[in-house]
Amino acid sequence: MATTHHMRAIGPAVLAGLRVRDDAGHGRDAFTDDEGGAPLRCCLRRSIPGERMALVTYAPLRRWAAEGGVDPGPYDECGPVFIHAEECSGPAGDSAAPPVLHGARRGLRAYDSRGRILGGRLVEASRGRKGALEVDDALRELFADPRVALVHARAVEFGCFLVEFRRGAPA
Repeated sequence: MATTHHMRAIGPAVLAGLRVRDDAGHGRDAFTDDEGGAPLRCCLRRSIPGERMALVTYAPLRRWAAEGGVDPGPYDECGPVFIHAEECSGPAGDSAAPPVLHGARRGLRAYDSRGRILGGRLVEASRGRKGALEVDDALRELFADPRVALVHARAVEFGCFLVEFRRGAPA
């Protein structure tokens, strides 16, 4: 079966900018994570105690729209994301559905090439490989619509952005 989508964490160039000034225009305040468990959007894993990180405002659709020269219009949302305070190695592996999506309710929101919402799915993914299959199935179903250009995964309880999936193979 051909690849219909690929996962994209926040890219290194965007992260470098967010570490200086976030998408709401704020400077970042780095801190040491004493407890661990924060969902890092730079490497798509949970933080471990002692790591330096920052909580920044991120506008994922605005960033995508700027790449394609489109206006996200009223769907331009900003929200908080945790990132490492310094450059990190990014996500490990090439899973279509990273472990940060498993074990909780996730909203998958599909957008067209103009940045307009086409629909979405609510997924309550179990932990482990079964959860990965549940998320992968929902993503395949969304990307079966040829109008879908990208899908954002969000945490249901807080609405936080988790990760982006784009149509096609990685560039």
